Amino acid sequence: MIPKASQRAFGQDLATHLQNAYDNELVEVVDLRGAIANDLHGAFKEWQVQAEVLTKCKEYLYSLSINPDPSQGPLTRDQFMDYIERVEEKFGLEDQPRAVVFHTKYGREHCHVVWSRIDAEREKAIQLSFDHEKLMKVTREFARDHGLSLPAGYEKSREVGQTPLYELEQQRHTGLSKEEHQQQVTEAWRHSDTPKSFVNSLKERGYILAAGEKRDYVLVDAYGGVHSLPRMITDKSVRTKEVRAFLEREFPKEVLPSVAEAEKLVAAHREVMEKGIEEQIFARHVAELKHAQQDRRRELEQERDDLKIRQDHLRLSQESQHRAERNKLRADHLAQMKAVRAGRYQNRPTGLAAFLGKVSGINLLRQKLHRYQDATRTREHIQQRAALNARQEHEKKTLALRLKLQIQVVAQKEKSLEKIDKRELAALARDLKRDQRVRARGEDGVMPSLEKMEGRIKEVEKSAPDLLAEFEKAKQTPNTQVPDLIVEFERASRDGDRSTKRDDTGSKDRDIPDPSVGRSR
Repeated sequence: MIPKASQRAFGQDLATHLQNAYDNELVEVVDLRGAIANDLHGAFKEWQVQAEVLTKCKEYLYSLSINPDPSQGPLTRDQFMDYIERVEEKFGLEDQPRAVVFHTKYGREHCHVVWSRIDAEREKAIQLSFDHEKLMKVTREFARDHGLSLPAGYEKSREVGQTPLYELEQQRHTGLSKEEHQQQVTEAWRHSDTPKSFVNSLKERGYILAAGEKRDYVLVDAYGGVHSLPRMITDKSVRTKEVRAFLEREFPKEVLPSVAEAEKLVAAHREVMEKGIEEQIFARHVAELKHAQQDRRRELEQERDDLKIRQDHLRLSQESQHRAERNKLRADHLAQMKAVRAGRYQNRPTGLAAFLGKVSGINLLRQKLHRYQDATRTREHIQQRAALNARQEHEKKTLALRLKLQIQVVAQKEKSLEKIDKRELAALARDLKRDQRVRARGEDGVMPSLEKMEGRIKEVEKSAPDLLAEFEKAKQTPNTQVPDLIVEFERASRDGDRSTKRDDTGSKDRDIPDPSVGRSR
């Protein structure tokens, strides 16, 4: 197994990624500690606030993914937790807030763990120096204790057996791996004897030669990917200086477009090529995805309805309790006054005692004493009632605040669901666009050349200008089913294809020189 770990920020984006049910067959949050919120977005936000208030730490999270080797069989949940506990002990994260999420993808289970690096009691971030070396040591010990084997050379490099995330993301968007790009460029190199034939061969395979900022020669493919030309040639006998000397004869850097210009050119062509294609297929897949998302949203709606019922019950219960307390206080006061009056009447002087009391003035003094006692009891009752009202008012505000927080938690979950829905739509658009690109390449796997893309653009502009105008009009027409899907598609495409820079005008840059001509600027 090969673990991947990094110190990072952007907890909200990570929470959305971890709960993306489109890219994973099953998403299960099995542990969430050290947070008031019971969802990932809320917990990660709490940890972000702690980092901002208590420290100056920017990368407040430590994210770890544990991917078992499929050839050695799956790990049990106990084995996953054993590895997590070893990492915590090695890194000093035993008592830190954490989230443990299990994903099942392509029938294979893997695990993600996210820790907060902020020690709230000490108001400092936990230092994680040499974390990759420590992680390798933990992995070796775990593999030894559980009878697992590691890839050859794992002790020397933490990247053994791993594909960089940038390459994985490009492959998800285009369906082309780095090896396939290298194969196409290497074939063009081997079958070209002049710089011009090499550049033309690259254009036929969908690559534009451009001048890089840090490297002399780079390739921009039809999907906007940028590649270092010497690294795309797998022939070990070919050196970078040989490639540079070979191309400088006819294509010095001064006559080549920059990377930004080349990206703008292919983006304009690609936008016209892919615009309006496969819309019905996309609409059908969006409907299926939205149906699955609606099931998840119904759970939240049910939780909101249940919460409303519980809150109404709590309010009525509190109101009933407060009314009973007030009635009891009033009844006790009245009962006390009645008992005092009954006692006084029962103990009143009669006969000669009454006559002597009246003559001597004792009855007058007794009446004043009784009035004073009654006034004292009345003041005590008023004070008790005021204290009761104050306590009940505090309880009302406390309950109202608690209920408001509960509503906010549900609202936060709804916002989190919206983020997850958008991420899943973006992933759907990414996969459908990738499948479309794979089909467009055909069996040979060669990207469309620039000439073919220009020919296709002319065909579209010539044969169906009215349809395109109707399509644009339909996108702005309310109360139709297609426009909403199209808007979602375009939004999801922009979010999902972050590595691709688009030209909003959709037109070609006429100032970009053609590398096959070799003209100077």
